[in-house]
Amino acid sequence: MELSSSLVLVLVFVVLMLVRWKRNASGLSLPPGPLALPLVGNLPIMDKSAPFKSFMKWSKTYGPVMTVYIGPQRTVVLVGYDTVKEALVDQADDFKGRAPVPFLYRVLRGYGLVISNGDRWQQLRRFTLTTLRDFGMGRKRMEQWIQEESRHLLNSFEETKSTPVDPTFFMSRAVSNVICSLVFGQRFDYEDKNFLHLLQILSRLVRFVSSPWGQMYNIFPKLMEFLPGRHHVMFREVEDIKAFIMTKIKEHEQNLDFNEPKDFIDCFLIRLKEEKHNPDTEFHKDNMLGTVLNLFIAGTETTSTTIRYALMLLIKHPHIQEQMQREIDRVIGQNRIPTMDDRKSLPFTDGVIHEVQRYLDIVPLNFPHYATHDISFRGYVIPKDTVILPMLHSVLRDEGQWETPWTFNPEHFLDANGNFKKNPAFFPFSAGKRSCVGESLARMELFLFIVSLLQKFSFSSPKGPDGIDPTPELSSFGNMPRFYDLIASPR
Repeated sequence: MELSSSLVLVLVFVVLMLVRWKRNASGLSLPPGPLALPLVGNLPIMDKSAPFKSFMKWSKTYGPVMTVYIGPQRTVVLVGYDTVKEALVDQADDFKGRAPVPFLYRVLRGYGLVISNGDRWQQLRRFTLTTLRDFGMGRKRMEQWIQEESRHLLNSFEETKSTPVDPTFFMSRAVSNVICSLVFGQRFDYEDKNFLHLLQILSRLVRFVSSPWGQMYNIFPKLMEFLPGRHHVMFREVEDIKAFIMTKIKEHEQNLDFNEPKDFIDCFLIRLKEEKHNPDTEFHKDNMLGTVLNLFIAGTETTSTTIRYALMLLIKHPHIQEQMQREIDRVIGQNRIPTMDDRKSLPFTDGVIHEVQRYLDIVPLNFPHYATHDISFRGYVIPKDTVILPMLHSVLRDEGQWETPWTFNPEHFLDANGNFKKNPAFFPFSAGKRSCVGESLARMELFLFIVSLLQKFSFSSPKGPDGIDPTPELSSFGNMPRFYDLIASPR
């Protein structure tokens, strides 16, 4: 018995030494990190429900640049504002690579804007930014679209007659219609069954990728393909969204006017036809489908989730809601439609909206970056094919940048005179060359939708402020707020 126990100890010791040797192989000076086991890496000691909590804890031992193994995948985690900024902004070219996230790769096969790299990514990002700006993203034309959609959103809350409702699809219908106007050239009726079906799929999809099962697929994709489970259902449901998009693309092809493109798809089709004889073009149907899918998902879920969370926090903190309404009443009144020009006159309201984004911390790990070549960083070498996580959670909770990082506190964005103040560590949209292409649109939506809602309604919970739990239900890829009911009472 003693002999067998000794053999086990020796084998464990040998395995650990092999792992350590592998980490230091080829003379590369990898960042330090907790010792990992073969195949499973650091998973046995990782908080599965909230991995970023483990990374924050480990960084106190190993520093702000550390190596962890998420299953067999070598991953370098960057912690803190200074570290993340140095990587994403100061060394932007080195850290602009995007990791081939297995779940998304399975859906998109590497096409589209979000998970592409190199020339494909550069061409698609440049085209997407230019086209969205041409159609008014961040400008007066887009402001008018959001104002019009706000009217529909307000009417839908009026129809509830102050009865408790789950606000999830109230928000997603309104926000999604804005991106649909940009991409598809149309908005959808709130009662459109196909539209609601797609929004339900999007909601389930985002929650799935933030669940432990969804993360297991990203860690062990080959194994998970052979196992039954929710991932197979999600792949089938995503096909419904892809089929919807392809139908819209075919409709656009039949009605395309080269001289007067009306939306993103028209512009992509024109570019596709212009480059049809270029064998190296990135403007083809696969990239069009992938990019439209990227815009539809990101343009719907992140902003609508943020607004839903904003109302949750305002119900939890009614005095903040009341102070925002007093400011809105003083500056705009209860009849005039809010405009973006009002933002500079609503410093408290603007500060609260920024603080909602900081406190929600919607993508705590950031979207995974990737070393497309060996990277020298802070005296270490990050080898090619390493996943890189510049943790936004560690920036939005950096104790050196925020006075009370773990508390919902709008004063983070206000000076001593009550004027709005910026904070350089405000990174909810990430930073650098991979920052969110829809940032200006999201900022405009958050301001106009939230101000319009508070102008017309007061929000409460059937269970009172104490019945609201602002802690996330899921905290993996994304921080997913809990579902809740609210009461919208006309003012």
